[in-house]
Amino acid sequence: MSKKKMQFEVQENESIEECLKRIKQQGYFPVRRTEKPIFQEVKKGNETIYEPIGRQIVFEAKIIE
Repeated sequence: MSKKKMQFEVQENESIEECLKRIKQQGYFPVRRTEKPIFQEVKKGNETIYEPIGRQIVFEAKIIE
């Protein structure tokens, strides 16, 4: 038996559309999208700065009944 809810992360070399197709192929439909920024620590002198270098996109999906 499959899980009723699953989370699908958009992979590094994958578009959002490709991720949505993958979700559908596994028998799920997306219900929520969350994005988290990815930061990199940069030291300038004795100061530490956090620069955004990307984002992580995760879809929460429910099983198609």
